[in-house]
Amino acid sequence: MRHLTLFAMLCIPLHLAAAQPYWNQFRGPNGDGVSEANDLPVRWTETENVAWKTPIHGLAWSSPVVWEDEIWMTTATEDGHKLSAVCIELKSGKIIHDMLIFEVAEPQYRHPTNTHASSTPIIEEGRIYLHYGSHGTACLDTTSQKKLWERRDLPCNHWRGAGSSPIVHDDLLIVAYDGYDFQYVVALDKNTGETVWNKDRNIDYGTDNGDAMKAYSTATVIEANGRQELISPSAMSTIAYNPATGDEFWRVNHGGMNAAIRPLFSNGLIYVCAGDGPEALVAIKPGGNGDVTNSHVEWRTGKSTPKRPSQIVFKDLFFMIEDEGVASCLDANTGELIWKKRVGGKHWASPIYANGRIYCFSKDGKAVVFAAQREFELLAENEFEEGVWAAPAVAGNALLVRSKNHLYCLKK
Repeated sequence: MRHLTLFAMLCIPLHLAAAQPYWNQFRGPNGDGVSEANDLPVRWTETENVAWKTPIHGLAWSSPVVWEDEIWMTTATEDGHKLSAVCIELKSGKIIHDMLIFEVAEPQYRHPTNTHASSTPIIEEGRIYLHYGSHGTACLDTTSQKKLWERRDLPCNHWRGAGSSPIVHDDLLIVAYDGYDFQYVVALDKNTGETVWNKDRNIDYGTDNGDAMKAYSTATVIEANGRQELISPSAMSTIAYNPATGDEFWRVNHGGMNAAIRPLFSNGLIYVCAGDGPEALVAIKPGGNGDVTNSHVEWRTGKSTPKRPSQIVFKDLFFMIEDEGVASCLDANTGELIWKKRVGGKHWASPIYANGRIYCFSKDGKAVVFAAQREFELLAENEFEEGVWAAPAVAGNALLVRSKNHLYCLKK
């Protein structure tokens, strides 16, 4: 029997034996919206290819994160007085934990298009890090559901509500606070919650109007030329920090405010979207020191660039969906437009890539799937009963989509 078991194990195809990394943070394991799944459904209805559909209380645009057989999400009451976390069993869709994390006596104002739980948590084995902007950050033990630490003393008037998501790098939990009054990046010890470093943005915004200083970005750590760089967009500028110390390496001044899109790194370039800037998409060569605006910007464009949905890089192609429903494909090396197509809907959710396909979800409930190639090819148009604001997640060959009131598990 032992020999038969060993023989059976050796006969498992490599693509099945090698598990995909867990979708553990905003935009997946690499922060780029790319999944290794090779059999996600392309078409669905409210009943077809829906493994389960679970109601989620509250109002939140944060994305689901996955570890093993658990899906975690944040949520909040519409008035922001109660901030919660929900855990769903992947197989069944059953809610197994529903926990109140913080109570807030006087919630900050949020814009009607935002929520009090728009920041996506990050999860790792035995731990989840939940972030609600200046209302609080907490670390939970996912086995015991005990709160290991919390921080509620990091000031920031988000003005329209928070939106930046935390990342984990080595033993640090790193998140940006770009508000009306304060603009800084902080790194906490992920085991204790204590501050390791805190760096003021030190940006010349050209105005004393705090509304022009806001941003909602999530950082990305890259390694280039033997150096790790924490790429953190903000209003007016993107800054690269030493992730271990917070010391600044370089910055690019691109203008604009409300930067919300997570940077990408591919083809030797860092792709940054500057929010409301006139040439909102900037491709930057890593490395350098100081102000590298005139030396390290490879190309810029302001054509059909999104303000909220993050983009996808696949090989030498750069795909994006603009907020008003215009999809486009650029040459990732030059920024040259290859094709542009209106697919409809209003889009805030970041798309994902899987198996040569790009999935886009709109606030109207429409979901389009098109081929990741040099010619536009629409593969499917699907519709939900509710709109989607949150970026989807992937678990195995299941697509996890959070609509306004539900979490869907789409699977063949």
